[in-house]
Amino acid sequence: MSATGTFRPGTTADAAAEPVVEVFIEVPRGSFLKRDPNGRVHFVSPLPCPYNYGAVPAYLGGEGDLLDVVVLGPRLRFGTRRRLRVWGAITLTDRGESDDKLICSAQPPTPQEIRRLLRFFRFYARCKALRNLWRGRPGRNACEGWCTAAEALKRAQPLPERWVGPAVPF
Repeated sequence: MSATGTFRPGTTADAAAEPVVEVFIEVPRGSFLKRDPNGRVHFVSPLPCPYNYGAVPAYLGGEGDLLDVVVLGPRLRFGTRRRLRVWGAITLTDRGESDDKLICSAQPPTPQEIRRLLRFFRFYARCKALRNLWRGRPGRNACEGWCTAAEALKRAQPLPERWVGPAVPF
């Protein structure tokens, strides 16, 4: 815990101080398919997803899509909705836009889990850069590292009432 009461990787957190969000699972751990909330296949990955991956339906991330979430722990089925604590976030830059990934779980992530997350998202950012280059989509791609839940949620925007999807294709 830092002097401000925020969770830092490798410390024991006061769970009551960390925000709770509702998450929706789009990609179960081990799956190759990313589906939208309606169940339509959005993307087929050449590699299985090492984490449960989804979104926070109440917020938009910096790139204009639903705020991303990674849920640590056992595999969750597509469509699972849970209220979970946010322990921090991994910040990516995707085509020059900030793209936070909230890290949620029942318990605070261990320092080893955080190192694995950072390693995965550094690799992921390089893969996205190659994919964007191949598709002719300019802009910087990088993993910017770990930040607090409060920092990531401060960058997010409440979901507009008439939101119909991201303005840019992914």
